[in-house]
Amino acid sequence: MKIKSITHRWVFNTFGVITLILFIINVVFVIHIQRYYYNYAEQALELSATSNAHTIQSASNTSNGLNVEIRNLIENFSNSDKIVAIGLDFYGNVIASSDGILTNYSEHFSNYSNVISSLQANTLNTEYLSNGEHIMTYTKAISTTNTEFSAIIYVVSLNEIDSLIVNLIIILVSISLIAIFFVVISGTFFVNSFVKPVREISSVIKKIAAGNMKVRINKKSNYEIEELCTSINYMADELSNSEHIKNEFISSISHELRTPLTAIQGWSETILNTTYSDKETLNKGMIVISKETARLSDMVEDLLDFSRIQNGQFQLTKNKMDLFAELEETILIYTDVAVREGKKLIYNEQTAVPAIYGDKNRIRQVFINIIDNAIKYSNQGDTITVDAFVDEDNVTIIIKDTGCGIAKEDLPNITKKFFKANNTKKGSGIGLSVVEEIVNQHNGSIKFDSVENEGTTVTIVFPLHKEDSL
Repeated sequence: MKIKSITHRWVFNTFGVITLILFIINVVFVIHIQRYYYNYAEQALELSATSNAHTIQSASNTSNGLNVEIRNLIENFSNSDKIVAIGLDFYGNVIASSDGILTNYSEHFSNYSNVISSLQANTLNTEYLSNGEHIMTYTKAISTTNTEFSAIIYVVSLNEIDSLIVNLIIILVSISLIAIFFVVISGTFFVNSFVKPVREISSVIKKIAAGNMKVRINKKSNYEIEELCTSINYMADELSNSEHIKNEFISSISHELRTPLTAIQGWSETILNTTYSDKETLNKGMIVISKETARLSDMVEDLLDFSRIQNGQFQLTKNKMDLFAELEETILIYTDVAVREGKKLIYNEQTAVPAIYGDKNRIRQVFINIIDNAIKYSNQGDTITVDAFVDEDNVTIIIKDTGCGIAKEDLPNITKKFFKANNTKKGSGIGLSVVEEIVNQHNGSIKFDSVENEGTTVTIVFPLHKEDSL
């Protein structure tokens, strides 16, 4: 499906809206201008008609004949440069005119003979002559008795006013077109300043989606666009880092799986070729197979736990439990391991019995993982110390070793998925992320403090169980 251009849509919508607004403004302005000038012409006609009506009324008492006075008034009309005064007889014929030419309007006003008897005192009309001239007429009936004139028609040409209005329309339309042109040009430039970076961003995102993790967006100085570029570049960095970590994890886990599988396969073949009388070889082989099988089982369990966490299906079976009982059982398991490796595991045993509300198997998994790491990353002769404290609300377990420690730049990442600070040691790189999730789901906290080549301290805090908290 073809994607619609934001630029085209914006220009089209803007053009349409602005054109409509300018059209309405122009129409309203022209109507008001026309009304203003037409009203001005109408007032001029009415003023002339009213003035002449008073003059005729006054002339009825003079010594001169009324017919002569009316004719003189028409033929010597003071505003004849703008307004034409035309006298009509009782048959609608033109018998006097202020411009001295009786034929200009005679044909047009000849039809007044049919309606002359019904003329109102004041009649205003706008009409077109046969020659195309646009005029406004004001008919004033003569109420004073005379023998020649029935009415005087005052005529003003509207051609000049119409021409002025047309010129104004042309000017307004020109200004409107110029305004639309500049709005569209500036709007197009403005929209393109956003659309162009968006297209570039879209292109880069497609490349990232295709697997090119090296491509980055050049930052634009478009305020929010720059922020978006920064966010996408950050996302690309994180994806690249995750991809790198994932690849390392696959390589590491493949190696981790291959090592026990190789041992199991090797000893299995050895046992198959060993007679039942060689008890020592059989016993040694079974021990190795059992140990490596347990190791494989632990790795698979870690992977399953991690998968459950990622899918939101990681669940706990919580009950009231003795936290120190699980800690002591873990210490018991790893004491012999530490001795075999020439390391010391010291547990400052507690007499308290702190009860928490949790999943004992998962709690033990936390202790096993932390203590196993402490032993794994310690050297021969190093010491691992386990302390526990109980206060009013929490129980705190501190596991401290004098091992190789963790580099400062690696410390914030040790609980991230697939991350391994030390690739020389065995491990999947997901154990601590599972541990952190277990602690968090128990409303606890875990903190890592470490100095490289000096050792690491892990502080785990769990809230104590309270009956009224359930």
